[in-house]
Amino acid sequence: MPDAPQINSLSSNASVEKQRWEEQALDPALKKTPERPIGKASGINLDESGHARFTTISGVPVERLYTEADLPEGWETNLNAPGEPPYTRGIHPSGYRGKLWTMRQFSGFASPEETNQRYKYLLANGGSGLSVAFDLPTLMGCDSDDPQSEGEVGKCGVAIDSLEDMETLFSGIDLEQTTVSMTINSPASVIWAMYLTVAERQGADWKKISGTLQNDILKEYIAQKEYIYPPAPSMRLVIDTFEFGSRFTPRFNPISISGYHIREAGSTAQQELAFTLYDGIEYVEWALRRGLAIDDFAPRLSFFFNSHNDFFEEIAKFRAARKIWYRVMAERFGATNPRSTWMRFHTQTAGVSLTAQQPKNNIARVAIQGLAAVLGGTQSLHTDAYDEALALPTEDAARIALRTQQILAYESGAASVADPLGGSYFVERLTLDMEKAAFDYFEKLDAMGGMVRAIEHGFPQKEIAEASYVYQRAVEAREKIIVGVNEYTVNEAAPQILYIDESVREAQKAKLKKLRRQRSNDAVARSLLALCRAAEKEPSAVTNGISSVNTMPFLLDCVKAYATIGEICNALKKVMGTYEEVSIA
Repeated sequence: MPDAPQINSLSSNASVEKQRWEEQALDPALKKTPERPIGKASGINLDESGHARFTTISGVPVERLYTEADLPEGWETNLNAPGEPPYTRGIHPSGYRGKLWTMRQFSGFASPEETNQRYKYLLANGGSGLSVAFDLPTLMGCDSDDPQSEGEVGKCGVAIDSLEDMETLFSGIDLEQTTVSMTINSPASVIWAMYLTVAERQGADWKKISGTLQNDILKEYIAQKEYIYPPAPSMRLVIDTFEFGSRFTPRFNPISISGYHIREAGSTAQQELAFTLYDGIEYVEWALRRGLAIDDFAPRLSFFFNSHNDFFEEIAKFRAARKIWYRVMAERFGATNPRSTWMRFHTQTAGVSLTAQQPKNNIARVAIQGLAAVLGGTQSLHTDAYDEALALPTEDAARIALRTQQILAYESGAASVADPLGGSYFVERLTLDMEKAAFDYFEKLDAMGGMVRAIEHGFPQKEIAEASYVYQRAVEAREKIIVGVNEYTVNEAAPQILYIDESVREAQKAKLKKLRRQRSNDAVARSLLALCRAAEKEPSAVTNGISSVNTMPFLLDCVKAYATIGEICNALKKVMGTYEEVSIA
């Protein structure tokens, strides 16, 4: 692993000048008007000198002024221009002048029919990509008529039980012309098989379709907890998609390595960065063990980050991510294709920051978070709807969220300059500190034997739990102010929200009953048996781009026979087992 960057200030002239400013300008001003902590808890946010203590949202101390004295000698040598290694300032030389980020609104609710209409609405209103939200039963590999699905069908996303539902979901939407992201993890390869089959039946060329499968099982064990199988067999399914995708879908990203849910679980920005990128390292290690060549699959690895409230900290995180990933791919793994070293990422504004109290305040939060993502150089962006702390977004709230992106793109001027904050002493110091914090975590994770081993011992889970606890204490102590929650509160009427009733489950159950009556159940049984036999074997030699027991071709057969997601996942459980998380002290 490359050495962590050293943060040693060596600019003596800048240091002398900063000391002069402190003595001649700052100290007299502080005696006249002392600084006040942003928090409201008297005495808590003061340092040892009695001055106000300021930190980022992650708890990192923030100085009142940053100058060249706060940066190491030669700090600018690794900055370089946009489009040049180490890509701190962006992977494209022209920034957004050549192409804007994809405005990919996350959407899905109730039935496939209703979600299909929402997708067409978003595309008609200027959306340039789709991002599918699935309901909890789908995320857990359960059919809508499974007893465990009761009360959850269609509630947090769209219900998808079979290929029939996927065909409805994308009816009238040209999948060769529309990029589609799918937020699905444990059953990701099943959903992808459905999507590829729909594209094929539309007449789309698999080599031309583009989009992203989230497929990040490691962050499920770390943060979101929507897992089915144990880590090792789950990783096998992920690498099967890498292998299959590199051969048949060269423009489709088989994974979106996600820090978003790690941050939503309560991590700091530094933890989000470190654990996400190390998850990426773990996937690369497993792919190399399979026998895949680094430059055959690495160009299609993509990432997914959270953009939280601390504006400058988030921008620094995005910039550091690109630089770190370049170093890891070039120095640790020896990638030679420049695209293998590019950090390409989608960003979503922070759902966890949205408040149910005074929900229209969230419009301002989302705009700030979206701007941070744009200034940080994201390739794709989802802006949350203001009412998402209460329920799935209404059509009006979804339109405002999309319009927020369009205002950033066409009115703010932020898209006119590549990395406009590059060279800012504050942003550059934050970026270097982010990089160092990530490499410090990398050393610990390497010593543990990798991320799978660390997860099995509960290390990242414990780190996030502790960070979440510290932040919550700060909020409750009013060291951190959340407008409308622990300060500036008002009594207000509840807004109108989107409500999904149980009729969705009843409709899905009826469709499943009809499907099982009309399909060839013998064909379903044969395809499931073949899948299980393939899953029982370890992938070995790769021929024609994939191993003989790669599960993707067998999943495609199951899907085309109209096996349901629950039937497929239950069949795999018999071979792979299920997983229970270890407790952490």
